[in-house]
Amino acid sequence: MPIHHAIWKVGTTPAPLATTQLVSEQSLEDMIVRDPRILSSEWMLIGRQEITPYSGRIDLLAIAPDGSIVLIELKRNRTPREIVAQALDYAVWVDGLTADKIVQIYQRFSKGRNLGDDFKARFGAALDEETLNDAHQIVLVAAELDDASERIITYLNDRDIAINVLFFQVFQHGPDQLLSRAWLIDPGETQVKATSTAVKRSEGKEPWIGEFYVSFGDDSSRSWEDARRYGFICAGGGPWYSQTLKLLSPGDRVWVKIPGTGYVGVGRVTEPVQPVTEFTVPTPTGDKPCLEVLSAAETLREQARDPEKAEHFVRVQWIETVPTEKAFNEIGLFGNQNSVCQPVTPKWRHTVDRLKTFFTRWEA
Repeated sequence: MPIHHAIWKVGTTPAPLATTQLVSEQSLEDMIVRDPRILSSEWMLIGRQEITPYSGRIDLLAIAPDGSIVLIELKRNRTPREIVAQALDYAVWVDGLTADKIVQIYQRFSKGRNLGDDFKARFGAALDEETLNDAHQIVLVAAELDDASERIITYLNDRDIAINVLFFQVFQHGPDQLLSRAWLIDPGETQVKATSTAVKRSEGKEPWIGEFYVSFGDDSSRSWEDARRYGFICAGGGPWYSQTLKLLSPGDRVWVKIPGTGYVGVGRVTEPVQPVTEFTVPTPTGDKPCLEVLSAAETLREQARDPEKAEHFVRVQWIETVPTEKAFNEIGLFGNQNSVCQPVTPKWRHTVDRLKTFFTRWEA
């Protein structure tokens, strides 16, 4: 079903704003480069008008916090079906990009800056060359698509191809133009598809072994000691981080790693994801809102004012945990910046086998 935008001026007699057009789609691309939040507040642009061997140029390339690549194509003067086909063709090229080629793309885009340094400054974590471009997704930017193109994109998504459409519309408000956007598919769902199908060529793909990986960022908004004590995992700071918590269901087993530190626990999920405003923790005097009890409650309350950045929680019954200073870490263990993922590489199977020797009560 086509996406329609409308903005109404609030008043005694509500009035819709008239739609208009930008001078050119080039101006939209220029705006995105100046402020990538038009697309997403959780991506970092790394390339523009990059020439491919397939007789074309990719409009924009971005990188997500887990090192996955986002291919962005504006409709320009192409028909909807043409843009879908062109983007899929470009995705073949993106899929084969090695770390050194991605670094070169960013150097051209940024006029010589260092991708690793800028990635860490932007996302607060080191860029892992091993997981760089493990996955990618396609984003088409258009004012509209025909029904057939929407059916094609839905079909591809149903078969785990991470492709989405960002619709935009321009409205006239006096002398100003206003830009609105709407996604065809929840961008969090597209992220999950990209994550669940991520696989390194050098390692090959194997069936998922049924064990979930969890990344637990130990920073000012969360405490691992709180998580151990009250039984939870959590993520926040934006939909990119919290969306993957929805992968978890009661009964799932999770192996928890603190990035840069190591694996600190294994447990079973007991409840689906909940927003910070609804999550409670047990205390000697009964269950209380986590916003009143946790050590980072003040920070969590501040973040809760923004529903997109607010923390989300999943209740866990711990089987075995250790404090951060006793975390298990060694060369060759799996790691990923996604809060939750279902790895399908031999490295994950090896990691779980090693973790079972460290957390000896894992079957409890």
